[in-house]
Amino acid sequence: MEWTRGPMIGRGSSAVVSIATTASGDVFAVKSTDLSSSALLQREERLVSQLCSPYVVKCFGSEITWEENKRVYNLFFEYVPGGTLSDQIGKQGGSLGESVIRFYAREMLLGLRYLHLMGLVHCDIKGQNVLIGSDGLKIADFGCAKWGESGGSGKPVFSGTPAYMAPEVARGEEQSFAADIWALGCTIIEMATGSNPWPEMKDPASALYRIAFSDDVPEFPSWFSDNAKDCWPRFEEGTQKRTMDGG
Repeated sequence: MEWTRGPMIGRGSSAVVSIATTASGDVFAVKSTDLSSSALLQREERLVSQLCSPYVVKCFGSEITWEENKRVYNLFFEYVPGGTLSDQIGKQGGSLGESVIRFYAREMLLGLRYLHLMGLVHCDIKGQNVLIGSDGLKIADFGCAKWGESGGSGKPVFSGTPAYMAPEVARGEEQSFAADIWALGCTIIEMATGSNPWPEMKDPASALYRIAFSDDVPEFPSWFSDNAKDCWPRFEEGTQKRTMDGG
């Protein structure tokens, strides 16, 4: 496929994301890194290439190019023009209305339900990793994802964003499907407040310790209606108590 790299639209810890166009004018997103350090990006391709859902960003394959005297590994995704959910929250002054939050929460629940049925744990659900398309939300960035309880090595893997981690993950225990539900609850709080559930904890290590070993749990804003609070995931310590029944 002949394509041209355009402006950068995002940067992660191990890759950059740019807009790209084909000779026929089709627009897509390309996630790129040096081939020599592309193991994580290649792993992400192996995961997302097996997925097909309107609630998950689509992957179109990969290609190795020669740029600036080095080989570059490029992973192709559909371009989602609405930006990230975090971007949208910022544009709305740091808080979305309850009806909008309920719609977005339902879309994320549907996306997570699909991933979990496929046996995949995302491991890093947050506003920055959810894209807004013309037809709804799409879960993106599978760099931390792993196969669930039946598909892994059995060894706990510590991954994700500290402020969105469930207590068992912060303690270094197994990161299961239930951890994604906890992170969804944290993302609902982000949509309502413009920040993560622990904004006063500036040090990630301190936040992890508090999440792991204190009895504190995130709280939904008081202005949420009782109906909304009843629908959305609860911050339960026991992983078996976290369900997909929200929305």
